[in-house]
Amino acid sequence: MTLPALPAIPLPTLSMGRRGLIVGSTSLLLPLHAHAQTPATPGGAARNTAAIDVSGARIDPIPIAIPAFPGTDGNSTRLGQDIAGVITNNLSRCGLFRTIDRAAFLNEAPADVPNFGNWKGIGAQALVTGRIEAQGGDKVRVEFRLWDVLPGQQIQGTAYTATLSNWRRIAHIISDVIYERLLGEKGYFDTRVVYIAGSGPRDRRVKRLAIMDQDGENNRFLTDGTWLALSPRFHPSRDEIAFMSYANNRPRIYLFDLAGGRQQPLGEFDGITLSPRFAPDGNSLVMAQTRGSGSDIYTVDLGSRRARRLTDSGAIDVSPCYSPDGTQIVFNSDRGGDQQLYVMGADGSGPRRISFGTGRYATPVWSPRGDLIAYTRLSGGTFAIGVMRPDGSGERILSESYYVEGPTFAPNGRVIMFWRETAARDNRGNGFSSRLVSIDITGFNERQVTTPTDASDPAWGPLL
Repeated sequence: MTLPALPAIPLPTLSMGRRGLIVGSTSLLLPLHAHAQTPATPGGAARNTAAIDVSGARIDPIPIAIPAFPGTDGNSTRLGQDIAGVITNNLSRCGLFRTIDRAAFLNEAPADVPNFGNWKGIGAQALVTGRIEAQGGDKVRVEFRLWDVLPGQQIQGTAYTATLSNWRRIAHIISDVIYERLLGEKGYFDTRVVYIAGSGPRDRRVKRLAIMDQDGENNRFLTDGTWLALSPRFHPSRDEIAFMSYANNRPRIYLFDLAGGRQQPLGEFDGITLSPRFAPDGNSLVMAQTRGSGSDIYTVDLGSRRARRLTDSGAIDVSPCYSPDGTQIVFNSDRGGDQQLYVMGADGSGPRRISFGTGRYATPVWSPRGDLIAYTRLSGGTFAIGVMRPDGSGERILSESYYVEGPTFAPNGRVIMFWRETAARDNRGNGFSSRLVSIDITGFNERQVTTPTDASDPAWGPLL
């Protein structure tokens, strides 16, 4: 393939294996032009910057044009339309980009040098172009370029070779590249979410373990609903999930191998084991274990399956979650007489209370950035999802409702997903609905995530 004559380097090629893993890559990036992305400031002066900061994009989303990628035949042309559509949906849903309606395009951009005047004329600051080439069999080559329209320069040029079944992953990976190059932060589109799929009447609820792409596509059920499943969590580096199952009427933590579909109990422990979370290094897991009317927090080595107690307060200590560096654990406890958030060392040392607002706090989770802890709060009969700093300062409520619970962070720490229950009454006055919702950590851009059934207990996985 002949590449355009540009002050750039040829496209590197990334190969993706059958399971969609990148097996080889080269990064050949062009530096951003000095005045790439220069929206006007309130005073009218242009702001020269290599990337739009997220705060600026939240106030003034980046206008970006994403024409369909042309193909070499009918099938590849349709695939190019689908890939451009997924990229468009990803960027528009995050709230930081304004994808320009294709009806405004003066022409569909070819894969070589664009006519930048046409794109400037419709207000585009960034432009995505590409082409699709069938490689024979089930292989396809996807070429992608990101352009800075104002100076007329290429920012990124990459090609991907993959199986046709992985076309959505290619679209998500391209979306992540665009996000990072224009905002200066890692994206979160090439990720999955595990959750609990609910169906049936409230008093006979069937709860199955399910997994999907972050945009709600490629949904599949992992368990058949014979036994109740709760609180799934991703392993940080293996294709594995920890969750609580009531299998054989023995509520305890199980490990689920996503590649082979095999599930096994974490181990034999007294009482009920619940609320699992993997350590950041993936070598251990922290959980709660009941004893009498209370519960303690334990850490379990995944190699030896040996457990070590971290708390012994005589209270109900549950919902532990590691800090991203693995040195601390946040959890909720009623040891002070009311349900509040506490932080302690990873060895159980120095527990200290960090929540002091009105109401009861639960389900804490540490941001991958380490700067925030998200939680559920019940106050005055209203549930809320909020965030605070690890020392308890800077508390902010992001969303309030009749019932919301269970926040989980995207791997870049920019977005939180949780679940909301609402009334969905039939003509006999029965029923309810639970749905997943995403929101920016500032409380901006709240959106419902589409799932085929009711959904709860989401857990966001790492970048694939």
